[in-house]
Amino acid sequence: MIFNKLPLDEKSDQNKRLARKKLEEIIDKLPSAYSEIVEQAFLHKRIPKEYMLASILFAFSNAAGLAFKVEHNGYENYANLFFALIGSRGDSKSPAMSLATTTLNDFDNEGYSKYLKEKKEANDNVDSTNDIINIKRKQLLIQNATIEAAMFIHNQNPYSIGLFVDELYGLIEKMGNNNNNEGANWRSFLLQGFTNHHIDVGRKTTESYRMSKSYPTILGSIQHQFIPKMFANGNLESGFIDRILFTTPLTSNNKLSKGFIAPFVIDNYNNSLKTLLDYRKHMESEKKDFTIPFEKDAEDMLNDYLQRLIYEKDSLPSLQEEYNAKMQISIYKLIILVHLMSNSMNKDYQSKITAKTVDLAILINEFYFINFKIVLGFKSNDIDNKIFNKELIKRAKRNNASQKQVVELTGISKSQVSKLWNNKSSGNWKPETNL
Repeated sequence: MIFNKLPLDEKSDQNKRLARKKLEEIIDKLPSAYSEIVEQAFLHKRIPKEYMLASILFAFSNAAGLAFKVEHNGYENYANLFFALIGSRGDSKSPAMSLATTTLNDFDNEGYSKYLKEKKEANDNVDSTNDIINIKRKQLLIQNATIEAAMFIHNQNPYSIGLFVDELYGLIEKMGNNNNNEGANWRSFLLQGFTNHHIDVGRKTTESYRMSKSYPTILGSIQHQFIPKMFANGNLESGFIDRILFTTPLTSNNKLSKGFIAPFVIDNYNNSLKTLLDYRKHMESEKKDFTIPFEKDAEDMLNDYLQRLIYEKDSLPSLQEEYNAKMQISIYKLIILVHLMSNSMNKDYQSKITAKTVDLAILINEFYFINFKIVLGFKSNDIDNKIFNKELIKRAKRNNASQKQVVELTGISKSQVSKLWNNKSSGNWKPETNL
């Protein structure tokens, strides 16, 4: 299993089993347009189910944009979310991201072709003494963009912008560098955007602009070796990490298939996503949004769940307590997504949110909380091992033990022992005669 490559303690192993159980429950409750592509992608393309699920949620999050919202307890929430797929080098993360977002990429390809055509026509029709007409390029996804480019593109595409990041750690590293202005700007942009706040960009030499609401989404992958670094340099304190829905490796398929995903399965999924995207484009053209109402039993279920989260918050460890606070926001976003996904085939987006929808959204929210606890297990194990090894070398030096004896006793590699031995932080202890 892929997951067994990662550092696990007993509690993390229990969380892994629980997460797998939750994952299967989610897939069973999803409409067939989504459960079938998850299952067949796993069978024929060996794409882990959890990666495919996160990628699907991202695709619908991006397609929904600012066209749909819910209002509850005096707050309004939209469906934008941040997803991170965690795994080892070579895991099937990119195939899931690519398969789930084909429709979004097709939209961007069409938008780019139209942009080039309109730009050429505009340039051909202007007098050389006049300014060239500014043509806006419609797009949903951006890759490898600077923060200035990301905000500019979002300004031109105000209903949503998706950060499609094949390796998320590079972005997190920028955000964690206190001396990197771009990283600080990324952090501000994403934290403001998560709750759809305004973005105001002032420039001395170029045009300034202001978005009254923002809607960034993220789908990225990250190697598990980088997890400890994600919790460093202010990322945790800023509130960015606890806004991410982490997907840890839970399923794997080592059997090569001679088959392929049935065309009707791909068509059903893509048509469902395209239906939502077309509806959103219509809403965007009229600069409208729609507030999805709740059925009474659905609202009662949501209230009960939020109350439980509030009660649980005070009894949780500090990191989980902070994540719990964000769960009280993400549940609204997931409710919108589940509602839109469930009603996309019949285009009944304006129907009321049902208790069934809230129940599935709660299940997904809890699934990602379990994944977060697994991630914390990776972090703790890595840090504890470092501290333990440094302390071990200190004690070995104090007791006049040799490097060879440490290797034989602990099983740590010769090179690692040598590195720790010569590290000043391990202490240059001299043997003490009174021991």
